[in-house]
Amino acid sequence: MAADLADRYDVVVVGGGNAALCAAHAARESGASVAVLEKTARDEAGGNTYFTAGAFRLAHGGLDDLRPLLDDSDDPRLDVSDIPAYPADAFVADMERVTAGANDDAMTRVMADDSREVVGWMAGKGIRWELLYPRQTYRDGERWVFFGNLALGIVDGGKGLVAQHTEAALAAGIEIHYGVAVTDLLRDGDAVTEVEVVVDGVVRTVRAGAVVLAAGGFESDPEMRRKHLGDGWERAIVRGTPSNTGEVLRAALAHGAAAHGDWSSCHSVQWDAEAPPNGGERELTNSLTRQSYPVGIVVNGAGERFLDEGADFRNYTYAKYGREVLAQPGGRAVQIFDATTRPLLRTLEYDVEGVTEAVADSLPELAEQVGVDPEGLVRTVEEFNASIAEVGFNPAVKDGRSARSGSVVKSHWASPIAAPPFYGYPVACGITFTFGGIRIDPHSAAVLDEAGARIPGLFAAGEIAGGLFSGNYPGGSGLIAGSVFGRRAGRSAATG
Repeated sequence: MAADLADRYDVVVVGGGNAALCAAHAARESGASVAVLEKTARDEAGGNTYFTAGAFRLAHGGLDDLRPLLDDSDDPRLDVSDIPAYPADAFVADMERVTAGANDDAMTRVMADDSREVVGWMAGKGIRWELLYPRQTYRDGERWVFFGNLALGIVDGGKGLVAQHTEAALAAGIEIHYGVAVTDLLRDGDAVTEVEVVVDGVVRTVRAGAVVLAAGGFESDPEMRRKHLGDGWERAIVRGTPSNTGEVLRAALAHGAAAHGDWSSCHSVQWDAEAPPNGGERELTNSLTRQSYPVGIVVNGAGERFLDEGADFRNYTYAKYGREVLAQPGGRAVQIFDATTRPLLRTLEYDVEGVTEAVADSLPELAEQVGVDPEGLVRTVEEFNASIAEVGFNPAVKDGRSARSGSVVKSHWASPIAAPPFYGYPVACGITFTFGGIRIDPHSAAVLDEAGARIPGLFAAGEIAGGLFSGNYPGGSGLIAGSVFGRRAGRSAATG
């Protein structure tokens, strides 16, 4: 649709993921003419949203509160499912705990308080919801037990979210223009009034009553990663879109937007070591993640454990363990399981075609296959097995079944690595998004300058807005943040 790009719109939204499309919906329902400018081609669009599992963290009152949202509210599993209520205060407390208090308090409060209502608003736009049985439950007898306060997600995951958003946006009269790269912001006095774009190699401008920036962070630019995250981060595997290279973020800063949040850390996970290094794997997307490590062990090339696989439910640790892998020699590690724990692994990640997997009848043979020191692995496993606490194993709760090898403790879910065959999954660091960004007013999503004043005509949402996360991240928080602040940005842009 780039050929039909007009000279002016009430609201121009920069980016094409969940935050951008929520902003577009909100602006359009407020009566504005809206153009979404996405720099990639249509078959590459959707930003990082496309590559997610589609999980949303939200405050809610339990299963009865979530049931009306579900695409299949008559699923027979609902009657034997345990989903405890998750109040907004608990959401806030999780954010504070997981980020060690480095989160922006005001942004966090707005996100938690808005979360349930904005999910219902999205449902009204045609976004389809389901419970995440394959990813977020363990069986406890006949019951499905959801863990880590993350139960709700999108039908068909991130791919489905982009498709549903796009269909709803076009039906509402929102224009989506692909292959339009925003290269600069233009101002009339203090106010942002235009964007400079490149379309088919031609530079032009588009006037706007207001501009919403929702173009992501800088995780796909190796040099920016090295500059801000540190040496070695240029070797991280890009988990999502290759297009988040930071030029819109740099433009905002150049026009006076205040930097905000933790620029030295990011969301990074254990990722298939043989995945494409520059991201963009649109078929497997999130299936390249390896998130069942809490029921196994993770070792480096010397066969030694280096992190607490059972420190907490994976929803509260997975986004920081990518950097722990990157810090190992060669930036790689291997997840180890045996025949007892292998059936507990998430099928959507470990049983899909293309998984990098090794299987062997002995630990030394497995070690040879995955490039780990055999003697080191055997020594680690023997010490680990011998130290397991004599309490029952239950992956649905924090069971206190601890163990250690060397000085590294596993706090919960320790199970002997003893029954052949043994399984190994080589992993590297997969970077998802960067935590540093620009400062916004939490209530209006207006972009603020260094003095704390609003930059007229400029709003932002999604990963480009810093302040929510530092060092770590509670699972499902990114998409809900994009939705909450995207809606606020769109409404504010349309109404002033």
